[in-house]
Amino acid sequence: MALSSKPVVLLKASHPAPAFAVTALTALLAIAAGHDFRTGLLVTAAVAAGQLSIGWSNDLIDAARDRKVGRPDKPIARGELSADLVRWAVAVALFLCVVLSLACGLAAAAVHLFLGVASGWAYNLYLKRTVWSAAPYALAFGTLPAVVTLALPDPELPPLWTFFAGALLGVGAHLLNVLPDLADDASTGVRGLPNRLGERRVRVLAPLVLLAASCVVVLGPGTPDSPGPWVALGACVVLAVVSVTSRGRTPFLAAIGIALVDVVSLVVRG
Repeated sequence: MALSSKPVVLLKASHPAPAFAVTALTALLAIAAGHDFRTGLLVTAAVAAGQLSIGWSNDLIDAARDRKVGRPDKPIARGELSADLVRWAVAVALFLCVVLSLACGLAAAAVHLFLGVASGWAYNLYLKRTVWSAAPYALAFGTLPAVVTLALPDPELPPLWTFFAGALLGVGAHLLNVLPDLADDASTGVRGLPNRLGERRVRVLAPLVLLAASCVVVLGPGTPDSPGPWVALGACVVLAVVSVTSRGRTPFLAAIGIALVDVVSLVVRG
């Protein structure tokens, strides 16, 4: 492998789509919360580092499973990356995550490290194999708004409804994210919540959960006094239909789209 291609392959092993999506959501939440450029960049970078550590650790932990089922999108399983290199990447990402989180303040750091990042690691290490596989997603997404608002110069907790909206988005994203991998998971003994529900139920339930999150976002701050939030909710309905009728990774991308629409709606409403 050419030296110049290693960073690209390393990035591929970090689960870049979910990592980028959560990072982008954080940046938008920071804008909505009123962060200036410096503090907004700081909390966004802390979340990005945490997401990279979670993504890389996932590929490290699952390397044997991925090799067994012949996953073509997993660089470690394909021998394109050494496990030692990825371990170093995880260590660096975790170090940066801790330092950047602490720079956001002790309260923001505690929520991010012990509820957000720790949830992702707990999922990778054990919970993905259990009926509680959605719990880390609910906790991490649900507390993300608190990480952002607690990192403000004058820390504050966000409204309670943001926790419910985030938790619902997290559960919906989890259900759709594993949808293409249900057969591979079954063959290697992984029995998370989506595996127990089955593909047919997941395809129906996940969009409903995401739309419930969108309704909380639209109605949580109070009845909208402009058509914008209702238009956003309509866009989420369209994306939910896409997630039901499509295959592969498209349902998960539609879930990311719903989350982005929800957060942009919050930014626009202030």
